[in-house]
Amino acid sequence: MQQPTHTPGPRVTIVALCGSTTYWGQLAEANLYETAAGRIVLAPGCNLKQPHSLWADPVQADRLKQMLDTLHRQKIDLADEVLIVNPGGYIGDSTRREIAYARSLGKPLRYTHPVQDGDDRG
Repeated sequence: MQQPTHTPGPRVTIVALCGSTTYWGQLAEANLYETAAGRIVLAPGCNLKQPHSLWADPVQADRLKQMLDTLHRQKIDLADEVLIVNPGGYIGDSTRREIAYARSLGKPLRYTHPVQDGDDRG
Protein backbone atom coordinates (compact mmCIF):
# COMPACT_ATOMS: atom_id res chain seq x y z
CA MET A 1 0.00 0.00 0.00
CA GLN A 2 1.40 3.36 -0.99
CA GLN A 3 1.64 6.00 1.76
CA PRO A 4 0.22 9.43 0.97
CA THR A 5 2.93 12.00 0.45
CA HIS A 6 2.97 15.36 2.11
CA THR A 7 4.58 18.20 0.23
CA PRO A 8 5.63 20.82 2.72
CA GLY A 9 4.59 24.32 1.83
CA PRO A 10 6.00 27.54 3.13
CA ARG A 11 6.59 27.59 6.88
CA VAL A 12 3.60 28.92 8.77
CA THR A 13 4.12 31.84 11.17
CA ILE A 14 3.96 30.99 14.86
CA VAL A 15 2.55 33.69 17.10
CA ALA A 16 2.59 33.77 20.90
CA LEU A 17 -0.26 35.58 22.61
CA CYS A 18 0.56 37.62 25.71
CA GLY A 19 -1.80 39.59 27.92
CA SER A 20 -3.68 39.59 31.18
CA THR A 21 -5.97 36.62 31.75
CA THR A 22 -8.41 39.20 33.10
CA TYR A 23 -9.18 39.52 29.38
CA TRP A 24 -9.57 35.78 28.78
CA GLY A 25 -12.35 36.36 26.25
CA GLN A 26 -10.21 38.76 24.25
CA LEU A 27 -7.30 36.29 24.32
CA ALA A 28 -9.65 33.63 22.92
CA GLU A 29 -10.86 36.04 20.25
CA ALA A 30 -7.27 36.90 19.24
CA ASN A 31 -6.52 33.16 19.10
CA LEU A 32 -9.50 32.69 16.77
CA TYR A 33 -8.49 35.51 14.42
CA GLU A 34 -4.82 34.53 14.33
CA THR A 35 -5.76 30.90 13.61
CA ALA A 36 -8.20 31.99 10.88
CA ALA A 37 -5.35 34.05 9.37
CA GLY A 38 -3.36 30.81 9.02
CA ARG A 39 -1.00 31.23 11.95
CA ILE A 40 -0.06 28.69 14.61
CA VAL A 41 -1.04 30.18 17.97
CA LEU A 42 0.71 29.59 21.28
CA ALA A 43 -1.54 31.00 23.98
CA PRO A 44 -1.96 30.89 27.75
CA GLY A 45 -3.62 27.60 28.64
CA CYS A 46 -4.75 28.32 32.19
CA ASN A 47 -6.66 31.20 33.70
CA LEU A 48 -5.70 31.27 37.37
CA LYS A 49 -8.26 34.05 37.92
CA GLN A 50 -11.08 31.54 37.43
CA PRO A 51 -11.64 28.96 40.19
CA HIS A 52 -10.37 25.45 39.51
CA SER A 53 -9.32 22.51 41.66
CA LEU A 54 -5.81 22.52 40.11
CA TRP A 55 -5.02 25.82 41.81
CA ALA A 56 -7.46 25.91 44.73
CA ASP A 57 -4.65 25.44 47.24
CA PRO A 58 -2.56 28.67 47.50
CA VAL A 59 0.78 26.79 47.68
CA GLN A 60 -0.19 24.69 44.67
CA ALA A 61 -1.36 27.84 42.86
CA ASP A 62 1.98 29.56 43.47
CA ARG A 63 3.95 26.58 42.14
CA LEU A 64 1.68 26.36 39.10
CA LYS A 65 2.03 30.10 38.41
CA GLN A 66 5.83 29.82 38.40
CA MET A 67 5.69 26.82 36.07
CA LEU A 68 3.23 28.57 33.75
CA ASP A 69 5.46 31.67 33.60
CA THR A 70 8.38 29.47 32.51
CA LEU A 71 6.19 27.63 30.01
CA HIS A 72 4.97 30.91 28.53
CA ARG A 73 8.56 32.16 28.08
CA GLN A 74 9.24 28.92 26.21
CA LYS A 75 6.24 29.64 23.98
CA ILE A 76 7.77 33.05 23.23
CA ASP A 77 11.06 31.26 22.43
CA LEU A 78 9.24 29.14 19.83
CA ALA A 79 7.25 32.01 18.31
CA ASP A 80 8.17 34.03 15.25
CA GLU A 81 6.28 37.01 16.65
CA VAL A 82 4.34 38.05 19.73
CA LEU A 83 0.84 39.54 19.82
CA ILE A 84 0.07 41.57 22.91
CA VAL A 85 -3.64 41.44 23.73
CA ASN A 86 -4.15 44.75 25.52
CA PRO A 87 -7.79 45.91 25.56
CA GLY A 88 -7.99 49.64 26.24
CA GLY A 89 -4.18 49.74 26.10
CA TYR A 90 -3.83 47.83 29.39
CA ILE A 91 -0.49 46.13 30.00
CA GLY A 92 0.12 44.63 33.45
CA ASP A 93 3.38 43.72 35.15
CA SER A 94 3.49 40.10 33.92
CA THR A 95 2.84 41.20 30.35
CA ARG A 96 5.55 43.89 30.66
CA ARG A 97 8.02 41.17 31.68
CA GLU A 98 6.94 39.06 28.70
CA ILE A 99 7.40 42.05 26.37
CA ALA A 100 10.88 42.65 27.78
CA TYR A 101 11.70 38.97 27.31
CA ALA A 102 10.41 38.95 23.71
CA ARG A 103 12.40 42.11 22.94
CA SER A 104 15.55 40.56 24.41
CA LEU A 105 15.13 37.78 21.83
CA GLY A 106 14.45 40.23 19.01
CA LYS A 107 10.88 38.99 18.48
CA PRO A 108 8.59 41.32 16.50
CA LEU A 109 5.71 42.65 18.61
CA ARG A 110 2.17 43.51 17.59
CA TYR A 111 -0.59 44.94 19.79
CA THR A 112 -4.36 44.58 19.57
CA HIS A 113 -4.83 48.14 20.86
CA PRO A 114 -2.69 51.29 20.80
CA VAL A 115 -0.32 51.87 23.71
CA GLN A 116 0.74 55.14 25.28
CA ASP A 117 4.41 56.08 25.00
CA GLY A 118 6.31 54.09 27.57
CA ASP A 119 3.34 51.89 28.54
CA ASP A 120 4.89 48.78 27.03
CA ARG A 121 8.41 49.00 28.42
CA GLY A 122 9.76 45.91 30.05
